[in-house]
Amino acid sequence: MTFNILIIGQKGRLAHEAALFAATLRHNSPRWSGRLIVAEPEPGERWPDDPRIPEGPQRDLLTELGAEIVPFTNWHFGSYYPNGNKIEGLVALPEGPFAFFDTDTVIVDELAGLDIDFSRPAASMKREGTWPEIDLYGPGYKDIWGVLHARRGGDLAETLDTAWPDEHWRRYLYFNGGWFFGDDPAAFHKAFRDAALMIRDDPPEEVVCQTLDPWLDQAALPLAIHELGGGRPGDKGGIADGIFDGSHSFHYRHMPLMYATAPDHVIVGVDAAAAPNAVKKVLKDYEPFKRFLYQPKGQKARELFDRTDLPRKEQAIRNRLRREGLWIAR
Repeated sequence: MTFNILIIGQKGRLAHEAALFAATLRHNSPRWSGRLIVAEPEPGERWPDDPRIPEGPQRDLLTELGAEIVPFTNWHFGSYYPNGNKIEGLVALPEGPFAFFDTDTVIVDELAGLDIDFSRPAASMKREGTWPEIDLYGPGYKDIWGVLHARRGGDLAETLDTAWPDEHWRRYLYFNGGWFFGDDPAAFHKAFRDAALMIRDDPPEEVVCQTLDPWLDQAALPLAIHELGGGRPGDKGGIADGIFDGSHSFHYRHMPLMYATAPDHVIVGVDAAAAPNAVKKVLKDYEPFKRFLYQPKGQKARELFDRTDLPRKEQAIRNRLRREGLWIAR
């Protein structure tokens, strides 16, 4: 099945990351035949500065790699909550099955022919128990997720992973927003938007004291996916676990973390995609890419860690990279 891909693009970091995403997509998935949509927020009252990708090398490379840069308007979010772009940017998609990826992602294997049931949405399980934060005296996970699903017409019991005990965060449907997919971008946009606005503007009592920045999109995403009949990958979600965030894509977030933690096939695929001169001359203008893709820092970071026995906490990885002078902000 052919499907379209959506990423967010705007000036600065995201423009560079979009170029790397497009380069890895074209190099490592040459048979994929969908449309790559780079959704670009338009300037307006919700963006005090013009957020668009400026005319120049990044924009030119995206076009050369077949990306379509499509504008959209921020009606509800904007500069105060940029993660809202993944909600509002869904309007830039044409009809038909789609997959959204955070722009700091690389594609490392052929997407054509993947067995995905887009009618059963799913999202990334590469997450930690970041939301909600449970107070000693409650309410607990069951109460919070229960009232949120009920507000959206859902049934908490249908979302539970009963392999985990009551009040363990993994028992409850929770995703990272690094990727998600569906068969109808308009329906997904409505469900995602309405869930986010309910949590932000009309929260139930159990949620009033919860921190929503930067977690609002991740709090709303499980409600939308459940509402649309999906679930966890390999369960009710229509894709096997380990395809995205595994064999076919990698959400790196920071270059040092990619080189420290990614499987070998990810590094091989990224290095090959970044090698052509037309790509290199654009990517090397972004300091993290220059240092890790084209200078020795990537290999040095890789040599510090055994990918089969990584530290359990990401903070330990970051701390060691810093001590070795190998950390650089995104």
